[in-house]
Amino acid sequence: MSPVRRGASRPIHNRLAVLRAERRMSRTELARAVEVNPQTVGALERGDHYPSLDLAMRICEVFDLPVEAVFSREPFTPLSREVYRPVRSEQ
Repeated sequence: MSPVRRGASRPIHNRLAVLRAERRMSRTELARAVEVNPQTVGALERGDHYPSLDLAMRICEVFDLPVEAVFSREPFTPLSREVYRPVRSEQ
């Protein structure tokens, strides 16, 4: 088995701000729960910093979600499109 080669850097997108808002959780509360600085949470949300695997797993545990629901290599579709898709009338 050959090793995975590092290519061009690809961003890691996340839904941290949305998940915090849904749960009425502040950056400070999330930071305490995962044992990081609140500024780290802000940097993650802005995409200025990417989490280690350990930190990503701790964040997912807080939200009780699988990693692919919180982090992705592709931009997330806005939840409004996923949840509130327009209903097409049958003609």
